[in-house]
Amino acid sequence: MATVVVMGGNFAGITAALETRRRLKHGDHRVIVVANREHFLFVPSLIWVPFGEREIEDITLPLAPILEEHNVEFVHATATKILPDEHSIETTAGPIEYDYLVIATGPKLDYSVPGTNPKDGMASCICTPPDALETRSRFEALVDNPGPAVVGATPGAGCVGAAYEFLFNLEYNLRKRGVRDRVDLTWITPEPFLGHFGIGGVAGAEPMLNTFFKSLNIHYVANAAIKGIASDEVELADGRRFPFVFSMIMPPFMGQDVIRNSPGLGNAKGYVPVKPTYQHVDYPNIFAAGIAVDVPVPFTTPVALGVPKTGYPADEAGKTVGENIARLLNEKVHLKEKPFAKIPGLCVMDAGHKEVVIVTNHIMKPREFAAIIPNPIYDEGKRLFEKYFLWKTKHGYSYLP
Repeated sequence: MATVVVMGGNFAGITAALETRRRLKHGDHRVIVVANREHFLFVPSLIWVPFGEREIEDITLPLAPILEEHNVEFVHATATKILPDEHSIETTAGPIEYDYLVIATGPKLDYSVPGTNPKDGMASCICTPPDALETRSRFEALVDNPGPAVVGATPGAGCVGAAYEFLFNLEYNLRKRGVRDRVDLTWITPEPFLGHFGIGGVAGAEPMLNTFFKSLNIHYVANAAIKGIASDEVELADGRRFPFVFSMIMPPFMGQDVIRNSPGLGNAKGYVPVKPTYQHVDYPNIFAAGIAVDVPVPFTTPVALGVPKTGYPADEAGKTVGENIARLLNEKVHLKEKPFAKIPGLCVMDAGHKEVVIVTNHIMKPREFAAIIPNPIYDEGKRLFEKYFLWKTKHGYSYLP
């Protein structure tokens, strides 16, 4: 009997665990999920929480019932160290031994730019439920006392797309509240041009976004490196300053402390180097999926920009990991390869009562196909996808797209 331990219970983790369990022919193998949260969180919907369009309970599901229904054990604990030579992990619930390990621990937020940590009381962030709720309070204060607002991302940020979504939803909700004419709105991005998205851009994205920004009267600064944030202004590395009464700044992601606490397992940012099979380059019984994977940036930009390891590629990587572990346990030698850059790109970007659908045959260039389709009439695509994915997750249908 083998023991498969999955560290992490969100997109990549829950998918890897359920797919491993589903594909195993022998039910006596153990599959264990170790996670520091008791709930699955549909992270993409956090952009709506600040505007009261979603509550946290609307976009979360308890992990234990889902996993236990599918014969996957759940341990609510924080993993603190991995001992690859001993096939063991240290956790706050005690040591756990494994035959195969999956690292799907998600992101730690990098608040190294001064003033970007929401706890400092300057900039908001929407990356966690508490921060999204705090952003709601700051949005309400903006409505009560309108003034300049700045939305953007710091150098190295890899989730610029979510910041775009927040920007357009902020603009739309300010109009709904009747105060948009008293809010000067500025977008500050490390991208070399609008619509780069950390994937090298998509044909048609830049002119489309330029049209959006012009029609909505949103100012923007590209190639911008935020140096720091004070209580009432954003300062760029070139000395320019932008005053605000409200700001939301997306930080870069990095790997969790457990990876950095485990010498030889990851790089300085806490990311795990993997083969196209998602196996660790040095430890074939250790896999990684989702944000924990080290994805080299395949482009050069004047200001550092990260790669978006969002929900769809995390889910796809989790499926690949589950299939490969099951193949190994079923004594198959040929493993599936699906490198991150070759995963298809599929994104529905909410743009505040409108939406943009991005479809590519590969996330990264070169590509044979790429399309960006604006829908200026309504914005139901992402909401429908949210309902579908929560339904799929609740019932453990990890094999569905």
